[in-house]
Amino acid sequence: MSSSAATGHRTILFVATVASFLTPFMGSAINVALPPIAAEFGADAILLSWVATGYLLAAGVFLLPFGRLADIHGRKRVFLWGIANYSASSLLSALAPSIGWLIAARIWQGIGGSMIFGTGVAIVTSVFPAQERGRALGIIVAAVYAGLSLGPFAGGFLTHQLGWRSIFFLNVILGLVPLALMLALVRGEWAEARGESFDLAGSGIYGFSLVTLMYGVSRLPGNSGVFLITAGILGVAAFVFWELRVAHPVLNIGLFRRSTVFAMSNLAALINYSATFGVTFMMSLYLQYIKGLTPQGAGVVLIAQPVMMTIISPIAGRLSDRIESRVVASIGMACSCAALAILATLVDGTPIGLLVGCLMLNGIGFGLFSSPNTNAVMSAVEKKYYGVASATVGTMRLTGQMLSMGVTTLVLALFIGRAAITDANHAEFIHSVRLTLTIFAVLCLAGIFVSLARGKTHD
Repeated sequence: MSSSAATGHRTILFVATVASFLTPFMGSAINVALPPIAAEFGADAILLSWVATGYLLAAGVFLLPFGRLADIHGRKRVFLWGIANYSASSLLSALAPSIGWLIAARIWQGIGGSMIFGTGVAIVTSVFPAQERGRALGIIVAAVYAGLSLGPFAGGFLTHQLGWRSIFFLNVILGLVPLALMLALVRGEWAEARGESFDLAGSGIYGFSLVTLMYGVSRLPGNSGVFLITAGILGVAAFVFWELRVAHPVLNIGLFRRSTVFAMSNLAALINYSATFGVTFMMSLYLQYIKGLTPQGAGVVLIAQPVMMTIISPIAGRLSDRIESRVVASIGMACSCAALAILATLVDGTPIGLLVGCLMLNGIGFGLFSSPNTNAVMSAVEKKYYGVASATVGTMRLTGQMLSMGVTTLVLALFIGRAAITDANHAEFIHSVRLTLTIFAVLCLAGIFVSLARGKTHD
């Protein structure tokens, strides 16, 4: 590689790294600020969960279509529009006069986030050779976890000192950094599927299916929830039927049929995120409502998990360039399973030290899993599908996160209902936390076997 090419690659990696930091930083910071948001707007636990779920749902719906549009019209172009939309929606979130406004702004923020998710990894994969890809992806994943690490601490500090709105104002400023760098320093474009048509109908069916499924989970155990989930499952079947017959599908189903590595790695990602994302949400509420910590204090405890993710991810990425991804990723899934199983036994008097230790172990597991798994997915497809593959990884992540929040919301609805969390229902809240973490531990156990079943990637 020439020195100029290496410099260009480093610039692209830096821009993608900064952008990858933004969205997890926002998500983890807002988790800590949820109780003050609930107090200001008088929101119950179910409505409050939609501050996180609304963002994830929008990002999940639009990620795959934008990944495909990036392959056709240019990944840099979609990336830039994503940063711009993300920054604008952050400003609207900061100015929210009601919980409904905030949820709507978070949905728009999710659309911007989907444009970033569907292009950042694809651009890096486009410019780095296979023998260096694991290292580069490990750095990006480390940036994601750095955002998760700083989010709880910064979110707690900002909420405590300046109020929860300051988190969104900070994201407006941070969003301008990758936008300026991309415009000023990155030349060229990547669009290997240029000239192919966009599957609008398939994108519509996909969006309908995902929305009805996720909203249906939040409506359980009512009849409307069962109806919506059934409609969503039928929608998924219709989506697969359509994609198998259209000339240029938004998601090439053949990628799953031709490659066991691609199929199983995506399924493993779906399971992993389904089993881990809701942990931060539940632990944030537990630390503040049960342990009586301030948002800032809860942030200091919660930082233990993403700090370990940040440390381990680059190491795991380098390992996946040399060792089979399924080995590294499966060990990571096993670590997370053990951590969740221990957390599922917590009570009112569980020592903070034990919680920190479990969060650190879960962070190690997540760090070992994520970058090798992403490397396996991206290395299993040809260049013209990098945008779709990147979007597929992101879709598995966001769908898993939505499922995780769906499980969390359902359990809270069963034990607490629409009531706010108070001293009167602390026992019910503890039961809901334990059941949620038990479900997550079982999911992780199943994920170990899925991860092992992917087969060899280095071939």
